[in-house]
Amino acid sequence: MRGPRTVAVAAAALILAGLSACAGSDDPKPAASAPDVIRLASLLPLTGRSSHSGEAMLNGAKLAVSEVNAAGGVLGRQVELVAEDDACDPGTAVTAAQTVVKKDVTLSVGGYCSSAVVPTLKIFRDAGIPMIIAQANSTDLIEPRYDSVFLICGTVTAEAEFAVEWMNRLGGKRLAVVHDGTSFPVTLAEETAEHARKTGSPAVAGELKLSQGATDYKRTAGAIIGAKADVVYYTGYYGEANQLIKDLRAEGFTGRIVVGDGATDGPLLADLSESQARDVYGTALLVPAFMPELKDWSQRYKAAYGADPGPSSPEAYDAVMVAVDAIKRAGSTDREAVRVALSGTDLAALSGEVAFNADGTRTVPKFLLLEANGKDFRLRTE
Repeated sequence: MRGPRTVAVAAAALILAGLSACAGSDDPKPAASAPDVIRLASLLPLTGRSSHSGEAMLNGAKLAVSEVNAAGGVLGRQVELVAEDDACDPGTAVTAAQTVVKKDVTLSVGGYCSSAVVPTLKIFRDAGIPMIIAQANSTDLIEPRYDSVFLICGTVTAEAEFAVEWMNRLGGKRLAVVHDGTSFPVTLAEETAEHARKTGSPAVAGELKLSQGATDYKRTAGAIIGAKADVVYYTGYYGEANQLIKDLRAEGFTGRIVVGDGATDGPLLADLSESQARDVYGTALLVPAFMPELKDWSQRYKAAYGADPGPSSPEAYDAVMVAVDAIKRAGSTDREAVRVALSGTDLAALSGEVAFNADGTRTVPKFLLLEANGKDFRLRTE
């Protein structure tokens, strides 16, 4: 962490100024559409298997917008969130991006599934709209080397290193890595296997692919057991992760099962028995319940929505605040000026210090290791 900064103080003051205005609201509403509003686009999975996470992100972004507007907006103008459903589907995401580009948005602040974000990169780039990607973190997002793309979360490279270190600490000797064939899971799986081979522990026993939405994964479970793996790292999302855990346990796998952040962000454990959930872990991004430093923000979120915030909400909130900070420092909504301001971001946010490397990745990424505890997770620190 660096020393105190003017922008950090200003951002904190902006947040505090909105407390009284938002605390009594059941559902913060964005400002009414008007010619002088500043519009931020947010493409999120509001339908489909990942809609649970998309709704949490939408609420986090809406809360940020509400607080900014309650504090007077930015550059004397109110902020409006223009949300569209991408359903975590590439085709749907392209249509959604084309829709918001026509609505005079200054920035894009959404993004959950990397596979849905990747095909929108060129659309926003061609329109000159900078992207602050709230959740997606596949290295595919930085492959085009656009200087207008900025990731709030650490990339899969950083998560893979974190995961391998923990699987080694948990006693894993032989690792099976499983993905679902889509952008984020594939890149996280590849990085994990590469890092495990580099460190030599745990040894890579197998790399497997399963199909999204299948009714069972018994064949995959059998292959894992046949490879004599004692730890599994599944890098996809919670729908498939839930079924894979059931099938692994049904086929007699007694080792540790670790899932990536796309699976811990959701109802992974909801219908698992005690024996199925035993020795299940997850690498995760921010989880407010385990972060005392987010207590005040969590209370504001609950006052607005009647429920505690879950994973995904803080990063979506931060994406809006980073956007507002950049617009303020740019002194205008000129997209190129805002892009330049984003590259110099140095902001104290919910997720910690936000600053970006030259390739748009986060300089100081943060991950947590969670351990199943009945129907919930608990934080694992040692």
